[in-house]
Amino acid sequence: MKLSTRCRYATLALFDIAFHSDGEPTQVRQIAERQDIPARFLEQIFQDLKRAEIVDGKRGRNGGYFLLKAPAEITLGDVVRATDGPLESSFCAGDDGAALHSACPRDARCIPATVWGEITSRIAAIFDEYSIADLVTRAERAGISRGGPAYMYFI
Repeated sequence: MKLSTRCRYATLALFDIAFHSDGEPTQVRQIAERQDIPARFLEQIFQDLKRAEIVDGKRGRNGGYFLLKAPAEITLGDVVRATDGPLESSFCAGDDGAALHSACPRDARCIPATVWGEITSRIAAIFDEYSIADLVTRAERAGISRGGPAYMYFI
């Protein structure tokens, strides 16, 4: 299984907000700089995350994006579904969606399709076991420091 760049960047962005923002809105520019993600692409990704009700945005001087749920409530499965669609794979369909053979995938006689469905369910369950909070915990254990303000001004 290969995840899209969109999904990987969304995961990095959500981790960044959970790890660095302390509950405050975070600007796309800051996330883009810290995670080395193109800001324009990140804006598009945040639209997907907003539609999935994972983040929301605040306009204005102190604006940015923030998590709508606690990091422990946002699973990697949520991120994959928001960016790449449902976690499913079809054993019996070709790239164009047409059936590859005459047996119905819901038919108990199509054993490979049944097994493939079980594998897909297990993969989805694994994605749903891990949350953004788990990523934050691992970063803390690894000793990654939370950055201070991006810019300092002296007068």
